[in-house]
Amino acid sequence: MQEIFVTYNPVLIVSAILLTIMSSYTALDLFTILNTSKSNKRFLFIGGVFSMGIGIWVMNFIGMLAININGSITYDIPITLLSIMLGICFTAMAFYSVINRSITRANLFLGSFFLTCAVLSIHLIGMHALHMVVKYDLLILTVSSVLIFISFFFVFWILFNSKSFLNTNQIWLKPLSAVIVTLAIVEGHFLLIKATSFIEQKEGTYQPFQESFLIYVVLFVSILILAGLISSSALISKKLAISDTNLKDIKDALDESSIVAITDPKGKITYVNDKFVEISKYEREELIGQDHRSLNSHYHSKEFFKELWSTIGAGNVWKGEIRNKAKDGSFYWVQTTIVPFLNHKGKPYQYVAIRTDITNRKVAEEKLKSSLREVNDINFALDQSSIVAFTDAKGVIKKVNDKFCEISKYSREELIGSDHRLLNSGFHSKQFFKDLWKTIGEGDVWKGEIRNKAKDGTYYWVDTTIVPFIGENGKPYQYLAIRNDITERKKTEEILHRQDKLAAVGHLAAGVAHEIRNPLTSMKGYAEFLLEDEMDDQRREFIEIILDEIGRVNHIVEDFMVLAKPKAVDLKEKNIIPIIKTVLNLLEFEARKKNVRMCFEANEEIIQIECDEDRLKQVFLNFVKNGIEAMPDGGEIRVRTMVSDGQVQISIQDTGVGIPPDKLKKIGEPFYTTKKNGNGLGLMVSFKIIESHSGKVYIESELNKGTTFNIVLPAKTA
Repeated sequence: MQEIFVTYNPVLIVSAILLTIMSSYTALDLFTILNTSKSNKRFLFIGGVFSMGIGIWVMNFIGMLAININGSITYDIPITLLSIMLGICFTAMAFYSVINRSITRANLFLGSFFLTCAVLSIHLIGMHALHMVVKYDLLILTVSSVLIFISFFFVFWILFNSKSFLNTNQIWLKPLSAVIVTLAIVEGHFLLIKATSFIEQKEGTYQPFQESFLIYVVLFVSILILAGLISSSALISKKLAISDTNLKDIKDALDESSIVAITDPKGKITYVNDKFVEISKYEREELIGQDHRSLNSHYHSKEFFKELWSTIGAGNVWKGEIRNKAKDGSFYWVQTTIVPFLNHKGKPYQYVAIRTDITNRKVAEEKLKSSLREVNDINFALDQSSIVAFTDAKGVIKKVNDKFCEISKYSREELIGSDHRLLNSGFHSKQFFKDLWKTIGEGDVWKGEIRNKAKDGTYYWVDTTIVPFIGENGKPYQYLAIRNDITERKKTEEILHRQDKLAAVGHLAAGVAHEIRNPLTSMKGYAEFLLEDEMDDQRREFIEIILDEIGRVNHIVEDFMVLAKPKAVDLKEKNIIPIIKTVLNLLEFEARKKNVRMCFEANEEIIQIECDEDRLKQVFLNFVKNGIEAMPDGGEIRVRTMVSDGQVQISIQDTGVGIPPDKLKKIGEPFYTTKKNGNGLGLMVSFKIIESHSGKVYIESELNKGTTFNIVLPAKTA
């Protein structure tokens, strides 16, 4: 056997290299689309692997043909197809190890190993398709394999570990990457040729390889690779066109609706759109290269921005509202979303801030807050000072404040859904309320004073203003009633009214009492003189009647004198218990005659007070006697005495006919009485005596159940 010396056909070698570059470029093009595509990933991967595998085979096949162009090489097509399939399989495993994965040294090692296996399998199996005897130098073959592995490891490191191939838009990178891949494949081919010795052609039935067949093969492979290039370019062009259209639409939409800025990792502005320039009042040249501190309004705290930077620095999206300051000093609010873009290390390499002008909304919110604050202040002031209620157009209560519940003694739940008839005291006429509703129903404000009845039966007066709220139809849709408690004022007015009457009586008493007492004294003296000498019983009876009437008139005059010029109160410390018992003993006989039983209860035997004993006896006599007279058919008078909170409470309760409510409020007025023969001065004088002792009298009465006089006097403290 004779060794064949290797010579190369430069035309075929150049053709093989060009076709390999085209295959590599096609494969890298498809892998680029694969990395960004959301569909057809399997098709793109198969296409890229097929293109790269064919490129390796083309370099080996045409390179082998370039060794001897004289037809001394025979060719076994099935074995050649096997080498192609193995090369494509190993190429698939190589790129599967690095595509769309977290790149590590292990991935790079595995990918380089499989791609080296692809080159070796295509070369070694391709040798068996030749009708020649080949001999390998194992040392050179081993060194060649290692060098091929190192070359592919370097290629994968450049293409994938740095992410530059997949994350950049430089147009020169893919052609350069295709050349680098081709150089690694060409290097592997020539190193393997160097490790191979061609001895002689095998004997057999194989036909010499014809030059015309070579041309067809080269033409077929070229068409195949060109078809792949055209297909990938078409896919890329279509995708780029769609992407460009989408990006342009998105950019136009953002420019029309939002304020957009892009900054580097340090916050330096690298891009702003027209709306940013418009709202900030700065020129684009003034903004580029600056940071957002030029827009700082000093409204937000340092902690606010520290938290913002902490969020986006960690790769998270930040959303919030920021107040900025424009170049002219005016302030504007923006709703901001800051999106960080991360590099392969997971660190932000730029930030995109998308803002929306919300100044008008913030101004409206501030006005609304101010209005709500004013409303809350007004509500608070009303709640503290007035009784407030809202009703609907039919008068049904919808809302009440705490003071309404407090004065009415009803809970809020009991009031809501009811109307004001719940509080009707019966004091006002139907015409009164008819006029009220007529006024507010016509949209006019009504003002007046109303007496209401609380849940516990007590009465209270309110000064009321009712304001109707008019709807679009010109009719009231709700009413606001603002009331102020004037119960004390009404009581004061009543007291003043009584005092006016007392003053009138006092003036009358001062002018008349002296004029009446002198004739009465003479009349009484002469009548007593006549009575001593009169022997006729009938005439004596008449004179006694005259003396009784003179005594009665004299008693009335004395009451007048008390009103006209009250006696000075001579207060001494006394035990109230014996005083009351003395009065009850005095009236015991009269009570028995009218079938009235008297009871006395005291929780203590000694209750010291400062009082004028005679005048207090006059009060107790008056109240107990009135109770006896209020029970013509008999009954019971119960007198109770107790000490509580530094006060002596004395109650005189009868079981008589009671006093109607309309008459009860007039008790104590001069010349007003519920008795047929009364003059109304007794109770008035009694009230005056109690007042002179710094005490008070309260009257409770219920028809057909009786009346209670409650006397409150200050107790003597030790």
